[in-house]
Amino acid sequence: MTSTMERPLLFLDVDGPLIPFGSSSGHPQTAAADSSTSPNQGNPLLERLSPGLGSRLTALGCCLVWATTWMDEANEVVSPRIGLPRLPVVEWPPSADEGPRGLHWKTRPLVEWADGRPFIWVDDEISAMDRLWVDASHPGPSLLHRVNPAKGLVDADFTTLADWLRSITPG
Repeated sequence: MTSTMERPLLFLDVDGPLIPFGSSSGHPQTAAADSSTSPNQGNPLLERLSPGLGSRLTALGCCLVWATTWMDEANEVVSPRIGLPRLPVVEWPPSADEGPRGLHWKTRPLVEWADGRPFIWVDDEISAMDRLWVDASHPGPSLLHRVNPAKGLVDADFTTLADWLRSITPG
């Protein structure tokens, strides 16, 4: 897995996985991206971003892609706080096609974006229907990893992601 095209994609949501919704106690606080912006950019939950997440995500060796309603604002507000460069952003269609009951509105666009490449989707709203639909519709390996939104990404999540990546790596 040397080139960007060969590396698995990692579709990353912000709210829940990176910004946990649980109690704020125990969440490290990050510095503002620069002195010309307010520390929170109008969102007090930004204080819950862990500055070490960027290096841990990068260390997985995937091609990281924002898959969030934050869209490019994730590059402006989130990336600098967690040590990530600008990432590609999934552009959501103006309206989601109706799918089977329980299918998340992000599922089809992510499978289309992946275009057969191996991918991980990290989100707090993944359901059994999403897993079934991806298994039936995506020819490559995939891991739909649901994060506990009260805790965000934790050590056990990173272990799961790394184990899956090792399982699809030849040799």
